[in-house]
Amino acid sequence: MAMRRRTRHWLLAGLATVALAIPAIGQDAPESLLPSGFGEALPPDGTSVPPPPSQGERPGAQPSDATASLSEILLNEGDGEEHGDEEDIELARSKMDLPDTARRSLGRIGVITPRRHGVAPDAYGKTDGGYLTALMKKTQAPIISRWASILLRRTLLSVTDTPAHVNGADWAAERAWLLLRMGEADAARMMVQSVDVVDYTPRLFAVAMQTYLATADPAGLCPLTGLALRVSDEPGWKLSRAICASLSGDQGMASAVLDEAERRGTARGIDFRLAEKVVGAGLNSRRSVNIEWEGVDRLTAWRFGMAMATALDIPDTLWRGVSPHVQAWQSRAALLPMESRLGSVNMAARLGVFSNAALVDFYGRLAEEEGADTNEGVRVMRTAYTGGDMAQRLEAMRSFWTKDGKPDYAGYVAMARAAARLPVSAEVGDDMASIIASMLAAGLDRNAVAWSGIAGNVGGQVGEDAWAMLALGSPRPRVDTGTNRIDQYKGTDESVNFIKSRMLVAGLAGLGRMSRADMAKIAPEIGLRPNYSSRWTRAIDAAAQRREAGTVALLAAVGMQGNNWRQLPPEHLFHIVSALQRSGFEPEARMIAAEAIARL
Repeated sequence: MAMRRRTRHWLLAGLATVALAIPAIGQDAPESLLPSGFGEALPPDGTSVPPPPSQGERPGAQPSDATASLSEILLNEGDGEEHGDEEDIELARSKMDLPDTARRSLGRIGVITPRRHGVAPDAYGKTDGGYLTALMKKTQAPIISRWASILLRRTLLSVTDTPAHVNGADWAAERAWLLLRMGEADAARMMVQSVDVVDYTPRLFAVAMQTYLATADPAGLCPLTGLALRVSDEPGWKLSRAICASLSGDQGMASAVLDEAERRGTARGIDFRLAEKVVGAGLNSRRSVNIEWEGVDRLTAWRFGMAMATALDIPDTLWRGVSPHVQAWQSRAALLPMESRLGSVNMAARLGVFSNAALVDFYGRLAEEEGADTNEGVRVMRTAYTGGDMAQRLEAMRSFWTKDGKPDYAGYVAMARAAARLPVSAEVGDDMASIIASMLAAGLDRNAVAWSGIAGNVGGQVGEDAWAMLALGSPRPRVDTGTNRIDQYKGTDESVNFIKSRMLVAGLAGLGRMSRADMAKIAPEIGLRPNYSSRWTRAIDAAAQRREAGTVALLAAVGMQGNNWRQLPPEHLFHIVSALQRSGFEPEARMIAAEAIARL
């Protein structure tokens, strides 16, 4: 035990004040994914700032740290079974009835306020709710930009006025559904819990079902089941009656409901067996169920949620082709062995669900497990943060920065505070760009500024990329951003079709660090279209003109759909960065622009 405590100590001590975090169920408010001081002005003398303390970001719940989803549950419909016992329904309603003074308004729904990095209540202005809902439904998630996803998460969770022409509960449902598709399972749960159950609509019941499955929390369905059965024939609600009865210790009722469901064909095969498995985990249950995955050809929300709730391993064959956001759901499944979740935790970091603090804390808790000293990732993480000299630490960082011979943005996130702890020195050589990218991946922009004076001391693409990220990501650029310097960058740009140069120019112009005239002058040389216009560009520009921060954040995500950064037109980056800056998101605009260089 003493050895495990010492193992724990090296990681937490190396991170200064990175906080411990164990996923909590139903917490009152999400923690911020942003580091302390993010977006605040630099000291007048431009001095660097030590790595900010953690704000207690929790790893799996992100709530902590800003496409196709899983298929619908593949269960057969019942054959006319009544919607539950009327007495059960009335009992559920009586428990949920609230006096008018205690009822929450459907006119203003959300979790976080501007004081916690949320947007203002009027962030959507007078934009029609039907239009906003359509945007959310059609947005293919995850979003390619980690920073755009972080911003969208904060926006969707914010306490905002319900737009016109949409029911408040349905509006909450669409916000939660998009959060789920982004991998933000716990944030989605916060959203569905922000509406009183008596105000739920069929749409919110459906999304709530998906949410509690994504969070592997079948008990969360229990307060909803009685009323849900009045408006839905979804087999999952019928099975949840058995699950909830078992969890409350009423095994007779649980068995009766399961037997009836089996007789009527409400569920068959693996779906029924998984429900039995959860019932078997209830108080005083005598059901013992072995799950066989043979013959199962796809992973559904029901199968995921029931398996995670009972700590069942899902075969690798079922994970193939599943969207990355489902891996983010798995990253917060506390019942699974930590080592088995490492890959999904890294995916969550890439998507913006895990912060640097949460990711490193995960490694810290992994170090406490038996045999952790044989885990290469734990050993390398220890060296990166507490190695005896800079050479050792840099060697360890490189193993995180690269995966299968390619840059890994999850590694940049993991190494953010390790990079901020390095002494500023040109001796880092070809690692300089990765160091800058790591700090900016976690929003440590004030730490990155300290490297401005030596960014030009490293030649080649590495030094040029370090300069470009500082030109875009610094609160106030302390590197030359003139046209001659941009020409120099273009001269060393090895990217296909000068994509990095186009992103650089688009970002600088969007931030107002390059004039439109200079952008127009250099555009033909790199293939940039400065006058590009579309329905989307006009929509986001108009929303920025109206100062509708929420609409802008949503449209920015719409404009960043795709599988990788090479699919993003640089012209989109220009309009996104420009609109975000005008809408009060200047720090996020800088991080997105710098992320483009880091991820190409």
